[in-house]
Order: sequence, then C-alpha cells, then structure tokens
Amino acid sequence: MADQTHVLFVEDDDVIREATQLALERDGFAVTAMPDGLSGLEAFRTNRPDIALLDVMVPGLDGVSLCRRIRDESTVPVIMLSARADSIDVVLGLEAGADDYVTKPFDGAVLVARIRAVLRRFGHAGGSAQAEESASAVGGGTLSFGDLVIDTDGMEVRRAGEPVALTPTEMRLLLEFSSAPGTVLSRDKLLERVWDYGWGGDTRVVDVHVQRLRQKIGQDRIETVRGFGYKLKA
Repeated sequence: MADQTHVLFVEDDDVIREATQLALERDGFAVTAMPDGLSGLEAFRTNRPDIALLDVMVPGLDGVSLCRRIRDESTVPVIMLSARADSIDVVLGLEAGADDYVTKPFDGAVLVARIRAVLRRFGHAGGSAQAEESASAVGGGTLSFGDLVIDTDGMEVRRAGEPVALTPTEMRLLLEFSSAPGTVLSRDKLLERVWDYGWGGDTRVVDVHVQRLRQKIGQDRIETVRGFGYKLKA
C-alpha cells in the first residue's frame, strides 16, 4: 500500500465523489475524499497526498482558494475540476497555481490519463524524475540569460542572485524555452512537451503558465510571437 499514489479528492456532490473515488481506487490509487474545502485543506496537511483533485465550486473554502492555500505550502500537482468549460473558472484555477484542469462531466479513463500525465512530469511525488529528464534534454549544467541563471543539475533558478521558486510545471516550461533560446515554440508543442498531451489540449493552460513564469523571471524575458507561440529572448 505504501507505494500507491495518494490522491486528495475534494468534491461536494456525494454521487460524483463516491463514484470517482471508486473508479480511482480500481485503477490502483489510494484516495482521500472530502466534501468541502476546509476539510480538504485539513486532509492535505495531515496526509500530504501526491496529487490533489479540486472541484471549483465546493462549500466552506472554494476550490480556487483551496488551491492557493495548497500552493502556498507545497508544489504538489493540482488538477482543478470545473462543471463548465467557463474561461473564468479555468483561468482563475490556473492562476491560483493549478497545473491542469478537467471539465465535468468527465470520462473516468480521461481523468486517470490526465492524472498519470501530471504525475509523470512531476516524477510521481515532487518532479525529480521528470526534471532530470528535462535537464538531460537541455544538456545539464548552468545556463545564463542576463541576470537569470538556471542550474539544470540542481534544478534551481536565480534571478539577480535571488532564488526563484518555481513549481515543477513552471520549471519544465522554463527548461523547454532555455533549451532553444530565440526559437519560437508553439502552444501545441509546449502542450506536448511540458503537459504530455499527445491528444491536443486547451492552450489557455500554456498561456496562463507562461504569464505565471513571466511574473517570476521577468515580464520581458519571454516574448509572445503573435500567431505562432512564445520564445525566450536570447
């Protein structure tokens, strides 16, 4: 049991919560299911899960606020669940620090695939395995772009000598850009390489993460090339 991936699932709908918990457990996950945000936060702090699935609209502490609280304490992967493909729900969740989102109603197999995709790039419990894979692709060592220094061996980033705290998803995104400075990377290519989407996906995920990354490493560091994608200024 110790090697099972532990999922925290916060959902106020009893039917959805119980059915999804059973489906995840059948796929080999250990699941802690909570009906509201406050109990979800307590469960997160007590159990320290490998991944959190948070419904946007839950009582007590809504999913977006819960995501922010989790992100203040941990880089554990977070997937938001939304009852509608509403731009506001999606963007608010991603801006709060979520790594991905799934729209309800969802197919159980799709949800499991998205969970496994996130866990692969996080190295299951913290990003180490996938971070090492990305560092290997870049070549290892230290990369410098002005006052931005990326240690691809130690998985550390500094700006003007000060450490920059990145989530594993943000780190993978930065490594993709730094592997080819000055080269335009399309949103679809970034979805494939960073989010492990072999089936396409919502490019808003990329846009929000790029904006979050800019806030941490400098707004002018990543350039938007309209109609094509983004590039790291060489």
